[in-house]
Amino acid sequence: MTQLTHLTRRVRAVALKSAKHLAVAGVLMAGAVAAMAQSATAVGTWQTIDDHTGQPKALIQITPDGSGNLTGKIIKGLGPNDDPERRCTACTDERKDQLMLGMTIISDMKKDGDGWDGGHILDPENGKLYKCKMHLEDGGQKLVVRGYIGVSLLGRSQTWIRQQ
Repeated sequence: MTQLTHLTRRVRAVALKSAKHLAVAGVLMAGAVAAMAQSATAVGTWQTIDDHTGQPKALIQITPDGSGNLTGKIIKGLGPNDDPERRCTACTDERKDQLMLGMTIISDMKKDGDGWDGGHILDPENGKLYKCKMHLEDGGQKLVVRGYIGVSLLGRSQTWIRQQ
């Protein structure tokens, strides 16, 4: 009888240990799925890079709007652009002379396959409004943003870096 009790205790201990390992594996798997889900979206904070200097320029917060499209606004200037009183003097629409901090520069981006398209992006440096498309690269850590006039071939792309 003592051998049976000993064996029963041993089986229970092994089962409990296996259950703990399974629970830890489940938590790790859920974390990985959540990380992949986050990286599959452009929603988040992105650091832009100056085309001329290669230095960080601003932080852009991309969020869903009420209709399921994405919008992006400037939440912080970086380096020489870190002036909360900086205004869009080159803008020609309702943003003329408005503060750049908090300004919406990306609008109406619609999900299109693996990316987003159909929206617009404002370059607050020159005040010009461009058609826009964007897609993720590097496991969702980079956002390639393309502003263009007419067709996508007539434009330029920037790669933005996801901020945690």
